[in-house]
Amino acid sequence: MSPTTVQIVAASLFALALIHTFSTKFFEHLAHTRPAHAGVWHLLAEVEIVFGFWAMVLIVTMSFMVGKADAVEYLDTRNFTEPMFVFAIMVVAGSKPILQAASAAVQALVRVIPLAAPVAFFWTALAVVPLLGSFITEPAAMTLAALLMRDRIFSKVSMRLRYAALGVLFVNISIGGTLTPFAAPPVLMVAAKWNYDLMFMLTHIGWKAAIAVMINASALTFLFRKELTGLSYSSDSPYTGVPLPMIALHALFLLGIVVFSHHPAAFIAIFLLFMGIATAYPQHQERLILREGLLVGFFLAGLVVLGGMQQWWLQPALLSMDETQVYFGATALTAITDNAALTYLGSLVEGLSDEFKYALVTGAVTGGGLTIIANAPNPAGASILKGTFDEGAINPLGLLAGALAPTLVAIACFRAFPF
Repeated sequence: MSPTTVQIVAASLFALALIHTFSTKFFEHLAHTRPAHAGVWHLLAEVEIVFGFWAMVLIVTMSFMVGKADAVEYLDTRNFTEPMFVFAIMVVAGSKPILQAASAAVQALVRVIPLAAPVAFFWTALAVVPLLGSFITEPAAMTLAALLMRDRIFSKVSMRLRYAALGVLFVNISIGGTLTPFAAPPVLMVAAKWNYDLMFMLTHIGWKAAIAVMINASALTFLFRKELTGLSYSSDSPYTGVPLPMIALHALFLLGIVVFSHHPAAFIAIFLLFMGIATAYPQHQERLILREGLLVGFFLAGLVVLGGMQQWWLQPALLSMDETQVYFGATALTAITDNAALTYLGSLVEGLSDEFKYALVTGAVTGGGLTIIANAPNPAGASILKGTFDEGAINPLGLLAGALAPTLVAIACFRAFPF
């Protein structure tokens, strides 16, 4: 099938958005060296702005090419449930009561691990919290891990360790959500249609992912044990003073948003109730990460709009591969597209073998840490942690370098134990 002119334009804008994503470090540098127009450069350096900005360019361009009505109709047919869900779960997971409960649980584990406290904390944040994402969803796990590690780890360690830890965090979050069928976006896209229930995920994918998560966290902790041991560390949590009933209420908010993740009317209603409680009891809150959540939601919404026009080349590319090729092809394509988009396209095709489906899903989650756009939770982690990097921006090549080794570990685990 030959692409339409609009599809070719959309693919070109998608390519420009990718180039822009990998250029944010350059724009942030310009903001510091060209202060006369620092505001513009700072705006262009916000990675969360990129896809939303180019999606707006696409809709404006479509309005001139095919008319306003068709452009708006295309926009209306997009499904923005995932961006709304990620926004809601980020803000609730980043609230003080949830962070206090998470911090207490992490500290309890740190006390029983026979390692120096900062080393044990580092390992726990990279090994246990990502697996927790299988139950509270990957965006929530990313938010918790990033907020817990930002001040205790990322703001104190060498730049080399920051990028290595970021790469392991992104990869472990991407594969760590596969113990269940509802937590990882690329699995969620196909779970119902392909009958990927809880038992299937645990026995075919989840246990392999858990092994890779443990290896990645343990290897990085061992390699940087000397630097981590020298960190100043206090077992006192920065999140204290919230009474147990308020923590329990916020846990129910989090659970409700997870349970109704497919139903925006329901989880947005729960989120608005959460906002009401947060406003009524400000003494039990710190600053809610509304700005960060909105930026991430804008990023993902832009990806939905631009990605909806890429099916004409993505789907044939996937279907031209065998099971082995589709695994490595999905891993590579995930780096330049959202991994949920890949599995969604696969779910549209009838007659795929079980081996092909397995290769597509595992390949999609394997490559989820290579870039900021590869997995839906990545922009959330980047938004929280980018202030600890030089000039407040994450170098895409630094992230790629940090994620390469843990990605190879994930490949080894998934390929060593085939379907």
